[in-house]
Order: sequence, then structure tokens, then C-alpha cells
Amino acid sequence: MNKKLHLVSLGCTKNLVDSEVMLGRLREYEITDEATQADVIIVNTCGFIEAAKEESINTVLNLHDKRKEESILVMSGCLSERYKEELQADMPEIDIFTGVGDYEKIDELIATKQSTFSPEVYLANENSPRVITGSNYHAYIKIAEGCNQQCSFCAIPSFKGKLHSRTLISIEKELSNLVAQGFYDFSFISQDSSSFGRDMEMPDGLIELIKSVENINGVKSARILYLYPSTTSFELIDAISDSEIFQTYYDMPIQHIDDKILKTMKRGFGEKRTIELLDYMKNRENAFIRTSVIAGHPGETQESFEKLCNFMENFGFDRFNTFHYSNEETTSAFTMEQIPQDIINERAEILGEIAEQTTTTSLKNMIGKRVSLVIDGESSEHEYLLSARPLGWAVEIDGEILINDTSDLSINYGKLYDATITELVGDKLLATLHTAR
Repeated sequence: MNKKLHLVSLGCTKNLVDSEVMLGRLREYEITDEATQADVIIVNTCGFIEAAKEESINTVLNLHDKRKEESILVMSGCLSERYKEELQADMPEIDIFTGVGDYEKIDELIATKQSTFSPEVYLANENSPRVITGSNYHAYIKIAEGCNQQCSFCAIPSFKGKLHSRTLISIEKELSNLVAQGFYDFSFISQDSSSFGRDMEMPDGLIELIKSVENINGVKSARILYLYPSTTSFELIDAISDSEIFQTYYDMPIQHIDDKILKTMKRGFGEKRTIELLDYMKNRENAFIRTSVIAGHPGETQESFEKLCNFMENFGFDRFNTFHYSNEETTSAFTMEQIPQDIINERAEILGEIAEQTTTTSLKNMIGKRVSLVIDGESSEHEYLLSARPLGWAVEIDGEILINDTSDLSINYGKLYDATITELVGDKLLATLHTAR
């Protein structure tokens, strides 16, 4: 009987890629959703902000309470890396600790029951074993690790290090391998994707990547996540919008819009440049713009907060996320005068309401449009509805469209269809299928 594995991947999609590499190294295990039956339990943790750290710790402890005798509990990833000494001293429940450098050694660590922390951050390449999860047509491609930015609120460079990009050849080979397995839709990810290649003397590395991907047969759709304003150029915006493969999708976290706060945040640009970039994106045909902002960063006055709210209300983002400011040690904002938590919570709630309004407006603007979409499966909303995603939206984070009329077409999950958006019911768009592609 095969041994069973239960893996929980927390945090971002970059973490997910590393989790998929671990699954690739542990193919001999049978995957189980029941932690009580698992011989090995792995939690790939997130250590970005306080809420993520709490989720990681609680997940590990809850799984420890459920696990069977003689099972192995592994704690890997960012939280484990960031607090390696403290966690090993305070959490005897864990059998194996490992950080962000040894994902491809996970089978060896389990076999020997050893904890280890490599001095180098792991970056998957075309030779990395990987089990793609959650989709039979879409995969994430990690193009770099680390970050050269020095944002006041972010601790990631302290445990992920400086920017380290993959070669174009490595990315091309991985894409070709995945296309051969039937994948055709890809999301390119890193901490600061618009800086891709700069550590290899490629000032326009992301533009070169776009050109390279366009030449790979079988890639039907792609998008880039996590652009950084100071490393995003008008030429890059054009390269994305002009591409026949890449969606005109701009995911650029701005974090704030007030000049003083941007300076305090150590974001290497300002309000004027940020708005110029956003306006340029907005004027690209069929552009979809996503961003994120932080509520309650030290120095955020009521005036600067209201300025942020006004901008978020009026610009017309398709989606935006709001993060509560989290005071993280090893960051330059840690020793600044902090805003009371109740004010942070109140501001985040206000921004959250604005985000709901802007999303609704974006959804309404799609009514009557014809789109290419993928059928992901039966909707959790109702057994007679299908869940679909337009190629112009990112996987999971941008939502779903419900298909209530298939026009009697044969339905295959993971396949492309042309559809027309017919109406908005609550917060869900409904669509009618026309043809299979």
C-alpha cells in the first residue's frame, strides 16, 4: 500500500509553485485530503504579514492535533525560513523544518528525518519535477526569486534575498514541456516581474520574455502578475497590449497614491509617474487593471487617506485588494510611529467597500460583450450552472462567470469557448455559450 501525503500550500502562487515541486519529488505518495490518514503532512508556510503568520502557525498546530501516530509533520517555506531559530526552539510538534532553499530535497529530508536550511533561495527551472495542481490547462511559471526593492513595509528581501532571474532558455523549455502535457494558459509570476532579467544585464527582460513566449507553439494565452511601478515602462505596457498571446492584463500594486506616503514607503517613484502609467494602461484596448493598496501605513494622515479613497473611487480599477498595514520587524517602517489598529481596521473597511463598488462597475461594463472563456467545472452556486473564467481574468483572484445556457454544445472542462455576457445577478455575471474553440 502506498504511503499517503497531505500537503497544504499557504500564501501566494509563488509558494504554490514550490509546493508543486515538492509534490513532484514525492510522486510515490498517494495524495489525500484527509490529514488523519496521511503518513506525511507538509505545510508550506507564508511569513509575509502577521495575519499570514498566524494562519501558518494555526494550520500546523491543527494538523498536529489531527495526525496519526508515527506520521511525519514538515514545516517548510517563508515563515519557517524567517523564524528558523525561534520555531525550532518553540515548536517540538514539528518533525522536520526546512525553509525556502530545499524544496527539491524534500524526499531526502523525509527519508532521513532531517531539518535543513539551505543558504540559497530555491528557484524552480525546466528540470524541476512538478505536479501542476488545480487545473488541466493552466500553470504558473515562476520567472525570478527575491527582490531588489526596499519598500518600508516589506520583509521579503530579508529572507528571500536579491533578485535572481531565470534564463529565457530555461523558461522556454519549461513552457514547451508543459504544452506537451496539454497546458496552454500561463501566468508568469515573481516578486517584481517588471525587473525580470535586470540581474542578467537585460534592461528590457520582460519584453524579451514576451517575444520569446510568442514563438512557442501551443501557448494560447498568458498574463504577467506583479508589476512594480518604478520598473514598468511605457514600452512594456505596449508590448503586453500589442501581444497576440499575452492578455492586456496589468497587475501593478501601487500601495498608495499620496506623494508623501509613497516617499515614506520608499517606493521609488511618485504620484505623477504612477498616474501616468495607470492612464497609459487604461487607454490600451480591452485593458484589465488590478492593483493593491495598504491601509494605515505609518504617516498616513486622514487627508492622505481621503486622497487615496478619492483616487480609488474615480480611477476605474477592475479589481483591487486592500491590505491592513502589518508592522514587521526587519522593515524600516517597524520603528516608525504606528497608527492605532482600530483606525487601520476602519480605513481598510472603507477601502474594501470602494473595492466592491469598483468591481461591480467593472462587471456591469462587461454585459453584452463577447469573450473567450474556459469552462472550469460545475459551479458551487448551483448544479445546473457551469463555472467559467474569461482568459482576460487571472485564475482564482478575479472571480468566475456562470454559464446558464450552453446552447446544447458538448462541454469539456478545460476547453475554450466563445460566449456572450448577458446579465449581472448579484455579484456574478451570467453568460451564454456560442461555439467551442
